Amino acid sequence: MSFQIPAYNPPNFENSFFREAPNAKLVEVQEDGVAPENFHGTSIYPEYFKINGRWILAYPSRMDGVPVLTEEDTVEVLEFRNLRKGQKVIVGRTEDGSEGIYVHGEGFASKDDNKDIFAFRSGRSRETAYSKDYNNLYDLLKYEKDNGYIVWVLGPAVVFDYDSRIALSNLIEKGYVHAILAGNAMSTHDLEGAILGTALGQDIYTQESQTNGHYNHLDLLNMARKAGSLEKLIETGQVKEGVVYTALKHNIPLVLAGSIRDDGPLPSVYSDVYEAQDEMRVHTRKATTLICLATQLHSIAAGNMTPTYTIHNGQVRPLYIYAIDVAEFTLNKLRDRGSLEITTIVTNVQDFLVNVNKNLP
Repeated sequence: MSFQIPAYNPPNFENSFFREAPNAKLVEVQEDGVAPENFHGTSIYPEYFKINGRWILAYPSRMDGVPVLTEEDTVEVLEFRNLRKGQKVIVGRTEDGSEGIYVHGEGFASKDDNKDIFAFRSGRSRETAYSKDYNNLYDLLKYEKDNGYIVWVLGPAVVFDYDSRIALSNLIEKGYVHAILAGNAMSTHDLEGAILGTALGQDIYTQESQTNGHYNHLDLLNMARKAGSLEKLIETGQVKEGVVYTALKHNIPLVLAGSIRDDGPLPSVYSDVYEAQDEMRVHTRKATTLICLATQLHSIAAGNMTPTYTIHNGQVRPLYIYAIDVAEFTLNKLRDRGSLEITTIVTNVQDFLVNVNKNLP
């Protein structure tokens, strides 16, 4: 059965309530980076604003942003730091249309009258049955390969295992990866695995620790910094496989955000957190599916930048978010941060990647 994008059900703006609602109130920014009092903060859902008698969908959007009216009479959502003096910000704290602001939380909702108020195992845990989730994901990725933009958010655990490195590299080769968001650790240990066969000094297949193996990732970082870039490191011929190698070989964007705990770091890592955020948002804005693997901080960061909807080929459609981790706490933390429309799978990422690769052509 081929995958089909669910139809979007927009609000009925012909309803008298919407027609009689006032225009949204606009207040000019008086100081760069500072929103006016009573600014409206955006959610993960589609939000409409009444401007000159017309309801306009904000796009591109994100959670905890500020809606700004552009010169083209569109509404875009900006971070506080990107606000500029003279821009017109929408103010108001209601969401029901009474102030010209309407949050539409049921655009992709399906009515299910058969759900009981009480039911066992309604949460998501290591005891949850995930077969259907996997099959849904396979169908989704087959569709998104040619019709969407699949962004992967990776923690270092994805490259600590021989089979998972191969699986993810194969998924890149097959066309199921359109951008990668990660940190210094993932790329460092992937390259360590490619050149030295270890991750943090431990053999990625046998798990045996190597003599002086704790130097391996530092030696790798030094090699990369001497080369000047990941591309130039690969040109030396020392790197012939792996996630970073395959991504660069296929011109897949690789956004590496730095951390205060980083060693090195690699020459391609963004040391400025806001430059990293800007570059990550380039891809979360284009994303139609986001897959987060074993990284709490990067998953929360990317999830906060990613709403439940996007406009693709002129159509409003859902934006799918999957998060995979062995720790239930990490997945619940992501949901608690506001990314409610998310499918979580509690398993180790090595098994997840191997399963996904085996089931995709």
